[in-house]
Amino acid sequence: MQTSFSADQLADPSIARANGILRTCVHCGLCTATCPTYQVLGDELDSPRGRIYLIKEMLESGRPADARTVRHIDRCLSCLACMTTCPSGVDYMHLIDEARARIEATGRRPWRDRALRRMLASVLPHPMRLRLALLAARAARPFRRLLPDPRLRAMLDLAPRRIPPVSRGDDPQVFPARGGRRMRVALSTGCVQRAIDTSINEATVRLLTRLGCEVVVARGAGCCGALSHHMGLRKESHAFAARNIRAWMAEIRGEGLDAIVINASGCGTTVKDYGYNFQDDQALAADAARVAGLAADVSEVLLRLGPGGRAPVPMRVAYHAACSLQHGQRILSAPRDLLRAAGFEVVEPRDAHLCCGSAGTYNLLQPGIAAELRKRKVASLVASAPDAIAAGNIGCMMQIAASATVPVVHTVALLDWANGGPLPPALESGS
Repeated sequence: MQTSFSADQLADPSIARANGILRTCVHCGLCTATCPTYQVLGDELDSPRGRIYLIKEMLESGRPADARTVRHIDRCLSCLACMTTCPSGVDYMHLIDEARARIEATGRRPWRDRALRRMLASVLPHPMRLRLALLAARAARPFRRLLPDPRLRAMLDLAPRRIPPVSRGDDPQVFPARGGRRMRVALSTGCVQRAIDTSINEATVRLLTRLGCEVVVARGAGCCGALSHHMGLRKESHAFAARNIRAWMAEIRGEGLDAIVINASGCGTTVKDYGYNFQDDQALAADAARVAGLAADVSEVLLRLGPGGRAPVPMRVAYHAACSLQHGQRILSAPRDLLRAAGFEVVEPRDAHLCCGSAGTYNLLQPGIAAELRKRKVASLVASAPDAIAAGNIGCMMQIAASATVPVVHTVALLDWANGGPLPPALESGS
C-alpha cells in the first residue's frame, strides 16, 4: 500500500511504525474470509482491509477522527484472526491499537459513549470496585426492561448471579513448591478474574506448586492494562503496565523468576507486548522487554512441567480457543494436548478460528454484534454434545456461559482436578 506521510509526520515514532505496517498491506482481501464482523455485517469497512484504509486516511490527513472512522474502528474485535490469515504479515494488532489511541486523543464521542467508556475503565481493572458494581447489577436486574441503552442491559445480562468471596490467595505472598523446587514463577492474578471467578487462580496455584513450582504473587502487581489499552486509553494502560513491570522486576532482581505465568489469555497477549509498547520509554524499555520475554500462558509452563494425572471420570470436552491465545499468542495445540494427556476426550468446534464476541469490553460496548457471534459460537460448541466447554480466558468463559447449556470451565481447573485437585465449581453446580 502506498502512503504519503510528510517528513514531519514520520518524525513521530508511532506514525513511522504505522507507516511501515500500512506499506506491508497488498490489498489481497484474504483477511475478509476470517473477520468475524465482516462475516456478520458484510460491510467492507467492517473488514481489516476496509479499516486499514480508514486508518491510513485518518493518520495521513492528521485530522481528528470522524464519526464514520470511529464507528468502524469501534466495531473491530481485535480478535487478530486477520493476522493469522494474512500472507503478507501485516501487523494489524499494533495498527488498530494506534488508531484507537488517536481516536481517543482527537475524536469526540457522544456524551453517553464517553460516560460509559469512562465507567468501564474506572471499574473493571479494580476488583473491589467491580465487586460493588456486580452487587449493584444484581439489585438492578429486576428493572432491566426500563433501561434505555442496550449496552446497560447487556451489562446486567453478563453479570454473574453469584459473586465468590474474596480469595486471600490473590494477596501478595509466596506459595512454596511441593517436593523439590523445579521453577520459581510469578502469577499474574489479573483484575476481572479476581472478582468473577477466584477458583481459577486457586487451581493454578495448586497445580503449579504440586508440580514443583514456587509461585509468587508479587506486591504491587495487578491489572495488566489490556482493558484500558483496547479502549485507546494509552496513559491509563501504561500506568497499569508500569506497575506490573516494576513489581515483577523486583522479583527478578531478587530471587529470580523462570516465568511470569498468566492464566487469562487476553492478559497474556498484552503482557507479552510490553516490550513493544514501552520501546520509546527510556526508563522502562529494557525492563519491559525482559518482563515480556518471561511472560507465558499457563499452558506453556505446564507443557514444560509435564503434568501426569488422569481425569477422575470420562468427560467429553469441547475446547474453545480464545482469539488472544490462538491468534494473539499463536498457541494452538498446548491446551488441547494437555487435556488429552490428562484423559479428557477433546472435541473441536466448527469455525474454531472465529471470535465468540467477548473481546475485552466489546460485548458490553457492541452487544448486538457480540450476541450474534456468541450465538454462532455456542451452537458450534454444543453441536458435538460435550459434557463441558473448556477455555483459557475469563472473558470468553463469561460470554459463552451466558447462553451455553453445558458448564464452562477453565482449562487449568480441569487439569488441576485431573491431578488431585477438587472438582471445578462449574462442574459441581452444572453451570
